[in-house]
Amino acid sequence: MHRARHTVAVAAPPGVVYGLLADAPRWPLHLPSCLHVERVDFDGARDRLQVWHLRNGRVRCTHARRTLHPQERRIDFELHDSPQPDSPQAGAVQPDAVQSGSWSVSPQGAGRSLLTLHRRHPAACGAACQEPGALQAQVRAQLEAVREAAERWDRLDELLLSFEDSVYACGSPEIVYDFLYRVADWADLVPHVERAEVTEDRPGVQRTLLHTSDPRTGDTSVTSAVRLCFPAAGRIVHKQIPAPGQAVHDQTPAGQAVHEQAPAGQAVHEQAPAGQAVREQVPATGRAVVREQVLPSGLVAAYYGEWYLEPDASGVRVACAHQVMLRESVLHGAPGSGVLPADARRQVREWLGRTSTEALTLARWHAESALRRLR
Repeated sequence: MHRARHTVAVAAPPGVVYGLLADAPRWPLHLPSCLHVERVDFDGARDRLQVWHLRNGRVRCTHARRTLHPQERRIDFELHDSPQPDSPQAGAVQPDAVQSGSWSVSPQGAGRSLLTLHRRHPAACGAACQEPGALQAQVRAQLEAVREAAERWDRLDELLLSFEDSVYACGSPEIVYDFLYRVADWADLVPHVERAEVTEDRPGVQRTLLHTSDPRTGDTSVTSAVRLCFPAAGRIVHKQIPAPGQAVHDQTPAGQAVHEQAPAGQAVHEQAPAGQAVREQVPATGRAVVREQVLPSGLVAAYYGEWYLEPDASGVRVACAHQVMLRESVLHGAPGSGVLPADARRQVREWLGRTSTEALTLARWHAESALRRLR
């Protein structure tokens, strides 16, 4: 049995750090390579999670059993790898545990903490374990990701943005879901999508690269993401990932971390590329002035969302829920160069709302057109 201990100092109160680790469903918004978390069971002290994340260029699913000790600010965990890690439909089987350990948070003066990760894993645990040198670097990256997320705690009110768009369709939920699932066809169906590149190596996991445009300004962007599709539940979860060629870290705080290079062409929609900006010449009082204009997609540091269906006797409510972390460097840049938080929230809300409502409206049209043809 291999054992290891890792620590990092965090400029945040212990309760904040512990809360970040305990609130697993919000990991995808705070930790770049965590794609989605399903809390299967929770009794207030113990929970079971399914965590989808990137590892070695693949989407993997890890099962986690955790025991939460809020008074001690400690979380004990035990990890299992899914036998079919790429598929949202897989994951009912629990193989032997491959890793276990604990997270603990202790105070280190006013408003500061020490975060400690204890890890234990068998000497031979297959693909779930990494080489010692690589593992050390990966765990350090993981701890840094948690530290960075926790140290934003006093600014989260202005950085986080959550909202939802929805329509009601008098038609079949199956037709609506099929439209949302067939993102590869959106270049022919959705006006703001110019080109869609989609790969689906295993059922239910889509990587897409979408080329989209803003009809009002003509600005174009390439967006990259992973979509996890749950047809039985009428849900499609989507998470932003780095564009091809950008380095990422697997920063899932269940004790695993992997540094990897995002493969070319692996990606999906509903995402915002990093820091886009344009420079333009603006005549003012007879002389040229250079103005920095940040596009809405450049205001987004992380984006995680979900399409979901709520059928009833007459039709189905179709919604897209959005969770956004705004890019702090844009909001708090040099004096006079940043974007006001209120303006950033408004721009991102309008931009994401416009694109999702466009897709929702077309999904409704497809469902209701099919119903009219049947009549």
